[in-house]
Amino acid sequence: MASWISMEEACRLLAVQAQTVYAYVSRGKLEVMTDPGDTRRSLYRAEDVAALARRKQAGRKHETLATNTLFGAQPSIPTALSSFLRGHLYYRGQDAVSLAGSYSLEDAARLLWAAGQPVEFSSPKPARSHKPGRVAAFTALAALAASGHSTHGRLTRVLHTEGQALVGQLAASFGAQAGREALHLRFAQGWGLPQEVAELLRTAMVLLADHELTSSAFAARIAASTGASLPACLLAGLTTLSGPLHGDASGRVQALFDEVERQGEEQVVSHYLSTAMPLAGFGHHLYPDGDPRAAALLALFEPPKVISRFIRKVADLTGLQPNIDVALAALVATYQLPADAAFGLFATARSVGLLAHSLEQLGVTQVIRPRGRYVGQAPDVAQAARP
Repeated sequence: MASWISMEEACRLLAVQAQTVYAYVSRGKLEVMTDPGDTRRSLYRAEDVAALARRKQAGRKHETLATNTLFGAQPSIPTALSSFLRGHLYYRGQDAVSLAGSYSLEDAARLLWAAGQPVEFSSPKPARSHKPGRVAAFTALAALAASGHSTHGRLTRVLHTEGQALVGQLAASFGAQAGREALHLRFAQGWGLPQEVAELLRTAMVLLADHELTSSAFAARIAASTGASLPACLLAGLTTLSGPLHGDASGRVQALFDEVERQGEEQVVSHYLSTAMPLAGFGHHLYPDGDPRAAALLALFEPPKVISRFIRKVADLTGLQPNIDVALAALVATYQLPADAAFGLFATARSVGLLAHSLEQLGVTQVIRPRGRYVGQAPDVAQAARP
């Protein structure tokens, strides 16, 4: 029988913080199970912990250190924007869920950008060449990136003004009405939604504004470190965000909900669990006790009954709680939002964080340039030396 140890013991043996242990689990290096004596806690396979500890004690060569810095659990870039502590997300030290109770996305941008003046995402009317959605958004942003000016040698307040226009342009591309009102109101107007739904959009976007050093934030920072234009930095981040394992994960959940509505929750859950297929949108390695963003948003509305039953059933049978992707997909299903609304809200909200990371990176006068660790065929040195 395998032996299991607590989080505290795993952290002690590995000399790491809890966040690193969660990352080991997400990467398949550490097996986890629910504590039979306390379902709120988890236990970790002692054998896996011991193997990881031996690997650490063996010492790390230069190339191993470089690899682990890039792909490992601990971020390699310092940031003052957002952080995680005891299962909560913080923007500049303030609890994101608490902020979402009253903040607008404009307020969140002012906080994350450390802007001295109120932020306003004024936007033009969307171009008629594309219907609202990601095609219009990426096309407009690519055109701006192609002609944008380098971020170097420009005052922060000027970049803030440009950033506001970029977020406004992005929102318009996804269907937000032109104007100077808060973005959640303009999205509601553009999508024909009542005031109470506008409040849900506001909450969702504040919760999505940033999430520490994600892959999209890293991509935006790399672009910023080269002196690329602000729209180019944002485009680098958003193209990374568009992956189904990142910001477009709610699309996978929407497909799952479609199955539930056609077949019923019993059949769908049974099929997925009996075939060991992962259920999109459940569990999050940074939030082992549940994604607080999802809990906060789902508490504000009642999804269709079949979806509510499905969420409860999955949580009961797997122990995994719904994450923010489930909450977004449920919002779309409940209020029959446009098909691309979940990604549109995510992309617009996270553009605030991506721009914040780009601006923060400008304070570091060094290009981000990881080294490759070559593992291919050995070079023919003798042939290269021939005249």
